[in-house]
This record gives sequence, structure tokens and C-alpha cells, in this order.
Amino acid sequence: MRQRSKVSAQSNPPPSCIRGESSSNIENVVLVAKRSNYVILALFVLVVYGTWYVYQHQFLNLPRPLGAKEVGKRGFSEHETIEHVKALTQLGPHPVGSDALDHALQYVLQAIETIKETTHWEVDVEVDLFHAKSGVNLMVGGLFKGKTLVYSDLNHIGLRISPKYAPEATENAILVSSHIDTVFSTEGAGDCSSCVAVMLELARGVSQWAHGFKSSVIFLFNTGEEEGLNGAHSFITQHPWSDTVRVAIDLEAMGVGGKSGIFQAGPQPWAIETFASAAKFPSGQIVAQDIFKSGAIKSATDFQVYQELAGLSGLDFAYADNTAVYHTKNDKLKLLTPGSLQHLGENMLAFLLKAGTSTDLPKGKATNSRGKSGQDTAIYFDILGTYMVVFRQRAASMIYNSVILQSLLIWTTSLFMGGYSAMVSLALSSLSLMLMWICAIGFSVLVAFVLPLVSSSPIPFISSPWLVVGLFGAPAVLGAFTGQHVGYLILLKYLTKTISRRNVNLPFAVQDDLAKLDAERWLYKAGLMQWLVLLIVGNFYKIGSSYLALAWLVFPAFAYGFLEATLSPARLPKPLKTVTLLIGLSVPFLLSSGIIIHLVATLIGSAVRLERSPGSNPEWLGNVILALFIAAMACLTLVYLLSYIHISGAKVPLIITTCLLFGISLAVVQLGVVPPFTEDTARAVNVVHVVDMTGANGRKQEPASHISLFSTTPGNLVKEVEHIGEGFTCGTDKPLDFVTFSVKYGCWSDKNANIGWHESDIPLIRVENDTKDDNRVTHVSIDTKVSTRWTLGINADEVEDFQLKDGPEELVPIGDKSNADGWHIIQFSGGKNAPRKFSMILFWADNHTHKSHKEDSNTEQPLLKLRTDVDRITSPTETVLEKLPQWCSLFGKSTSPLTLAFLSSLPVDF
Repeated sequence: MRQRSKVSAQSNPPPSCIRGESSSNIENVVLVAKRSNYVILALFVLVVYGTWYVYQHQFLNLPRPLGAKEVGKRGFSEHETIEHVKALTQLGPHPVGSDALDHALQYVLQAIETIKETTHWEVDVEVDLFHAKSGVNLMVGGLFKGKTLVYSDLNHIGLRISPKYAPEATENAILVSSHIDTVFSTEGAGDCSSCVAVMLELARGVSQWAHGFKSSVIFLFNTGEEEGLNGAHSFITQHPWSDTVRVAIDLEAMGVGGKSGIFQAGPQPWAIETFASAAKFPSGQIVAQDIFKSGAIKSATDFQVYQELAGLSGLDFAYADNTAVYHTKNDKLKLLTPGSLQHLGENMLAFLLKAGTSTDLPKGKATNSRGKSGQDTAIYFDILGTYMVVFRQRAASMIYNSVILQSLLIWTTSLFMGGYSAMVSLALSSLSLMLMWICAIGFSVLVAFVLPLVSSSPIPFISSPWLVVGLFGAPAVLGAFTGQHVGYLILLKYLTKTISRRNVNLPFAVQDDLAKLDAERWLYKAGLMQWLVLLIVGNFYKIGSSYLALAWLVFPAFAYGFLEATLSPARLPKPLKTVTLLIGLSVPFLLSSGIIIHLVATLIGSAVRLERSPGSNPEWLGNVILALFIAAMACLTLVYLLSYIHISGAKVPLIITTCLLFGISLAVVQLGVVPPFTEDTARAVNVVHVVDMTGANGRKQEPASHISLFSTTPGNLVKEVEHIGEGFTCGTDKPLDFVTFSVKYGCWSDKNANIGWHESDIPLIRVENDTKDDNRVTHVSIDTKVSTRWTLGINADEVEDFQLKDGPEELVPIGDKSNADGWHIIQFSGGKNAPRKFSMILFWADNHTHKSHKEDSNTEQPLLKLRTDVDRITSPTETVLEKLPQWCSLFGKSTSPLTLAFLSSLPVDF
């Protein structure tokens, strides 16, 4: 786009002067409101290439794995660490209560004994095989709402390394924690054998450095994390070392390999500031922390226990590559990316060396009992994985407030000087923003609804994430451009009328070009207004990732103000320079493009386990979530670039390119060129042998057993059942209540379902005593028989409070109980010697006249509902598992049943 005039640039005549000029001078004013197609093409190529470059360096660029000889005694070796991972994964799945977990504990103990033999002579190494007695987790935040987690007979390993001649160091400890146990469905190479292996190698290295430390380092290898953070809870509440901990570091995984980044830090900023100054390859984003703490990700880590229960500050790390394999058979060593362990190990070793020699460890509790903090928290993010920026929230608020006030002042001044036409132009440019969002979301969400109709799977992009670019990215960009262009045309029409009234003597062609140039500038400034609003909202709610809104506002505004802006409404609009866009967007894209791709990849992987209660959500829900996110990112990040296209000839090529990209991607999906799932990126399913003792209205019935097949991945199971055979029927006719969740769509088979279990395995719920008066109290006994992993639902509409005992020992005390959806859930897990017989006292609500009874008796809820899990593969279950397609994998979590489950209940009117 060029503006050519025979009048010098310093003497561009204002419209008022043009109106009074002679016709010969007017004819000298020539405007060309056009931009080269090649400029637009170059800008898009630069954005795409630059975005991928940032993502690659920020998340994919891993250090070279090092051998033991290269690092010596004091360094970190991935080659040595991977041997630990191999040993642990060869044990297969090792959940709580399994023989494999006992073998894993023994392996860790043997590895620690080897470390003790080679430790520095001025360093003390203490080992404690800690047996946790029964305990109860009464936290109520996040996933714990409406739940009580009870545990028993857990074993952990504590390793404390401290300087031998500085006994005071043991009173100030840095805790490094992870869990040895896995879910039943995976060998756990990523989650979290890799973390345990890294800790063992770190312990070896620290044992050669600790003679110069001012504090000790405790490595906690806990069990029970996968059942509800029980290992961390038992350590904090039962182990004497816990009182000496000043900083807690948790190592986790929600994928397999890649960079282990910080996704939670604080509340005190000391740990993240120390890490930022010490780490060789810092990786961490407060964006991830904001998302995690918002509850958008339904998960929790041991760090929540350390923060909320112990009041500690620290860091929470997680591997997050290939999240689709989380808790499935594919969390295996083969998929662990080389360099992943070296990355985490070198960062952690550098941090521990710096923190261990520091005398400034945080003292006292950082949070109150509800996890709230009065600390000046830290905002942090890394740049290309090579440098980490950390600054305090208080400083951020000062910067944000300053920028907001200056922006509002500039806008107010500009609108005051521009008058009525400026205000209307702002309103119409804001309309273009609204249309951009509406069309971008509309186009991409429409695809989300269409995909389940044309594909064998509602989410056909899991094994080929690149399909998302064409399926959702192209429609989002096309929609954003279409909406903005419609707004541009409306704005252009208004500006053309305004300019023609003010400059009646100008040729019509010049008036049209003036309007086009002015409209382009208003669209650019609308982008500034968009980010200003987001900054104001983020600053008000103290959202850590508001620094991104600051970058997307300040740098484009600076480039515009430095190269383009004038406060005088009498000046002719100048064409926006390409360099304005390059300068304005370079830093924002550097800070955010890698994060956006990483978040999209995480969303894609998470779609595998989207359905917490199979069949309860529409098939298109996962697609809609992904479409909304991609459309939002397109509108936020491309608003400035798209404003450059409207006066160029690139409109048609853009439309053709996006349509072609979408068409090819849709054809690939519809024709089945690439499968939705593969052996290494599998669909999450559960195969459970169910023995059901619950009848209508929760009443006891004769045992009815069947093999149940259901999936947390959206979509029907027709293809899978055809592959398996075994007489399965699929549909919504046989819903199952597993206490912690329900299966509304699934498949079932009665074939040979009566073998593999015994009536003596069926749990018992017996009413021992019932006092029916104004304060009704009922005594109930529960015998879980062979199960040490069970879930009990208590009807909160009928029962106001309760107490749970193991013989004389009180497990769950009387007190206020939270509930979710009218139920309070007790989840119990323990080792082989955990108790199996319990007593309960139920305190009925004052108006307990069958509040859960409905007019339709078939909808009456029971008083108690119990599920007991047994880690036993029965003969019919084994047959189904052998025939399970290679693109499917068992999926485990704390709330899901094992391969054999017994369901029983106690009706309200027992």
C-alpha cells in the first residue's frame, strides 16, 4: 500500500485545506490504497515459520543425553537414569497393594544402598522405609469436594542427605517428591518411573555435593498417589521429617517425555526465583498454572497436599508431551523422548545445588488452611527454553495499572479530538471485532458438529494432530477474516460518507482511498482495544498470564505510535507500514506462539479421556472445546495481521487456501486415510467383570454378572465390539452406577460371566442398629471381603453426618461433610494388610422423610451404594482383553474400577 503525492510528506494538506484548494492542487493529490499480494504472503509465511520455530525451540529442543563417564561423580547422566526406568517398567503395572509395587520398593532401596556406598565422606545419608498407618484426607478443594479419601498400609521410602558436620542442616530441608505406584493399566514409564529414576540419579549427584550445604535434601519415594495423593498426605501428617521441610518440589507426568516444565509455583516466590537463576534449560509457564488452578484440568498432584495441608511453597514439574498416552498401555519406555530425563535432571541438580547452599529458605507456613496466601506471588515464563523471566505480582500490578491509565488517556484524547466521527468509527471497528469472533467461532464450531457425522470417530485427529490445522485452524482463520471484512465494509461505508461530506472537492477515487486507509487503521486500533480490555480484566482478577495481554498491547501500540500515529484528525491517513507489523508482533509471537501450540497439543491428547461418565456428553463436545480454543487464539493473535489484508488482492487467495486446506483435511478424515487411533496412540477403554447386587430402588437382589465394556473416549464402540465378538450388546439400555461415576452408554456381555468370582467375594452391608426417633441414628457394618480398594456413596439428602471406624480406631470423624450432586463419597485404598471390616454411624437429616424419593419409584436413590474393586482378571475378562483391538488400551484413574468390581447398596427404607 502506497500513498503518493506531489506535496512533500511534511506538508500533507489536511482535509480542511484541501477543501479550499484550487482544482489544480487537488488533482496533485494521488492515493493508492493497495498492498501487494506478495507482502501478505510473506507475512503469513513468516508467521507460520516463526511460530513453529518458537515452539520447536521452546518445547522440543532437548539436551543431549549424557553418559556416566561424561558427567563424572557429580553430574547427571540420562544413560544411568534410563537403567532405573527400564528396571521399574519391566515390573509391569505396580498399583497399591500389588506384588509388583513391593518389588519396585525393593529396587529403589537397593539403588539407594548403592548410592550410600559411593557418597562423599563428609555427607550423611539416612534411609527410612516408612510404613504409614491408616489416615484420612479431609481436604475439600478442587477434586476433593464431596469426598473423603481414606488409606491404610502404605509403604514409602524417605532418603535424607545432609552435611555430616552441620547438624542444624537437618532442621531445614528441601523436599523432592514423586510416586512409585502406577495405575493398574500401565507400566508407567512417564508417570512416574521417569520421575523416580531422576530422583535416584539426583540423590547420587547430591551425595557428592552436600558437604557444602546449609540444609538437607529429602527425597520422598511415596506410594498411593494414584489413589488420591495418599502418599504425600501420610508423609506430611505422620512422618517426623515433615516438620523440617521448608520447600517442596514435586515431580509429575501427564504424558511421556518432552521437557519437564513448571506448571505450579509458589505461593512464596523464593523457589521459582532460585530456579530461574540456576537452571540450565528453564521451562515453565504461569499460563499452565492459571489453567490448572482454574479447574479446567480435572486433576491434582501431591503439590496440592504440600501447599494446602502443610502450607509449603515450592515447584511442581510435569512431563506433558504426548498426553494421549497418559494412564494407558502406551506410557512405555519406547515412547520416552531421548533428552527428557537429561533436561529435568540437569535443571533440578543445578537448583538443588543453589538452594542447598542458600541461607534464605522460606520459614513458616506460606498459606492458611484453605490454601490462600498473602504472599507477593511470582509471575514467570521462559523464553525459548533458554531464559526464564520472573517478576512479582505487586510489580506487575504497578506496570499494568500504568499502561491501562496511559492507554485510556490516549484513547480519550484521541476520541475527544476526533469528535463524533471518531466515536462512531471506534464503535464500528469494535463491531468488526465482534463479527470476527462470531464468524471464527461459528465456522470452526460448525466443523465440530459435522465431524462425528462424516468420520468413524468423533475425534479423528488423535493419532494425527496435524489434521487440526485444516479441520479447525483453516475455518477459524477464514471466519475471523470474513467477520472482520464484513465489519470493514460497514466501517468503510460510514467513512466514505464522512470523508465525502468534509472533502467535497476531492475526486471520488481519492475519497474512496482515504476511507480505505482510515478503515484499515481503525481495524488495527480495534486490536489494541481488544487487548486493553483483556489486560484490564486480567489485572482486576490478578491473573498471572496477563503479561501476555500486556505484550500484545504494548508492542503493537508502540510500533503504531512510533511509526504511524498522529493525534491530529486533520491529517491525511497514511498507509500502515509493513515494518509496523513486524516490530509490533515480534515480541508477542515470541512469548505466546509456542505456548499456544503446546496447549492445543495438550487439548488434543486430553480428548482421549474426556468422558468422565461415558455416554453423558454429546459426541461433539470435545471438538467444540478444541474449536472454541483455536478460534479464540486466531482472533486474539491475528487481529493485527488480518487488518492488513482488506486493501490487498490477497483476499481471494486467502479464501481459496483455507478452503482447500479444510477440504483436504476433511477428505483425509472421511476416506479414512489416517486412522483416528493407533497402537501407540490408543483409545481409552475399560473392561470390567461386574457382579451387581443392586436392584431397582437400590434394593438387594440375586447376583447378576456381566462383562462391561465402556470408554472415556467420545464415540460409540461398534467397531471395537465387532472386532472382539463375545456376544456384546451396546447401547444406553443398561446404565451402570460405579459410585464415583456412571456409565450411560456402554457394551455388555453375559457370556461365561458367572465364572471367575465367588459369592464369598461379595461385600456385605448390614444394619446393626437403628434408632428411629427425632434424632435418628443408624449403625451399619461393612465387610469388603477380598477388596482393599473400595468406594462408598452416602446419600447426603438423607444423611447429615457420619462416622467411619476400623474397629476401635476412628477413621472419619464426625463433622461437617461436603457433598457433590447430593452424595458424599468415601474412597478407600490400602495395601495387602489393610482392614476389610468397618463400622459406620449414620446421623440422619432432621427431615429425613425420603427426600430422595421421587414420584416415580424407579428413580429412588439408595441410602448407601458400595463398589469394591479386585485386581483379578477373570477368565471371560481375559478373553475379551486378548481380543481387544490394538488401537485400544485399558485406562486407569483413582475413580475407575479395576477389572473385577462388585456393586451393592442399602435402600433408604431398609
